Amino acid sequence: MRTKLEESTDETDMTDIDPRDRGALEKMLQARPVWVSNEKAASSIGLQDSVILHAGPPFETTSEIPAPVMNSAAVALVFEKKADDFDQARTMIQSGEIQLQPAQNYATVVPLAGVVSASMWLHKIIDANNPGNVGYSPLNGGNGPAMRLGLCSESALSHLRWINHELIEAVDSCQDSHIDLLDIAKIALENDDDCHGRTIAATRELISRLKPAIDGYAEQKRFLDDSPSFALNHLMAASKCLMLAADAQSASGMVTAAGGNGVRTGIQVSDQPGNWITEIAAAPEGDLGEFPKSRALGAIGDSAVVDMIGFGAMAVAYSTTQREMFGNYLPADADELPYKLLLSVHDAFGALEFKTGLSVRTVVTQKSAPIVSLGVIDREGTAGRLGGGIFRYPLSLFQTALDSIDR
Repeated sequence: MRTKLEESTDETDMTDIDPRDRGALEKMLQARPVWVSNEKAASSIGLQDSVILHAGPPFETTSEIPAPVMNSAAVALVFEKKADDFDQARTMIQSGEIQLQPAQNYATVVPLAGVVSASMWLHKIIDANNPGNVGYSPLNGGNGPAMRLGLCSESALSHLRWINHELIEAVDSCQDSHIDLLDIAKIALENDDDCHGRTIAATRELISRLKPAIDGYAEQKRFLDDSPSFALNHLMAASKCLMLAADAQSASGMVTAAGGNGVRTGIQVSDQPGNWITEIAAAPEGDLGEFPKSRALGAIGDSAVVDMIGFGAMAVAYSTTQREMFGNYLPADADELPYKLLLSVHDAFGALEFKTGLSVRTVVTQKSAPIVSLGVIDREGTAGRLGGGIFRYPLSLFQTALDSIDR
């Protein structure tokens, strides 16, 4: 078994990497995602009020939109005052008056069954070494009735309003400097986080950089202190920013998007920006407590970008807590996956030997697919999060992507 701090004897030399991937990987390794500001979706990504963004690849028809995503979209439309109530909102979506589109097509990532609408605030994450490379994410909803849970209720609507008014007011006013998110991630990995399922240390460090001003907002400070996943959305956008650094490189098989919509899971590769390659999404394998497996929605959420970059389930060696939590649901080769699949060490992580950069060519050659840690959402849209689990991307998905490049 490899350990996280073991000195690598097989660190990949760049000359050993397929030349069609090398240039894109070099750009990824040069990227330095930094949280610089917060902006509304309408102004930051040009989102129209007739469009709702969701996780993963596009839906083929409105009839296949799963209940949790429909719930979140309905809440968002009432929040936007586009609909008077949730029933009217659903009718607007089903009729096509409102369009649902993949968030990652807008350089934005959303967790689980969450959505983004025009008036919602987004964290803006830029590549300090290439300011034109930008990723976005909505604010994390914490432990309340958050959008990511796919619930439709007045309490979910009220919570969404609070997040996008009172919380953002405090966070935005207290962020007086740019925050290096890879530095946050490094500290997190050194303190038992995997930067996906567990972000306690990352959140603590992130909030510490908002001090002392945030202490002047008592309610918001309590919320942040009780929300250990608050930093996850920042890390998602940082991971997306790393991916986008490698985008639009001819013949490159570097993975530049990944996510699920509850019906299909998919990826994009550098050679084909905007082209989702998809397969039916199985549900993650995990402990659902009192709920039967039949209640588990298929893999959903853009947080898959975190694992594809090398965090999350791909970094389980850094988190004893996460390893114990997932137990038998981790594949036997979980510790070997970063060494088998990820291409190079990113120098932002020092002695941690944290590897990043996933190419479909490597996955196909190794005949081994990456794994993702995901929340499991109730497919009926009534119970929210049922538990957590491990989702292994289908190997055939990467073969299809490679075939599309090497056609």
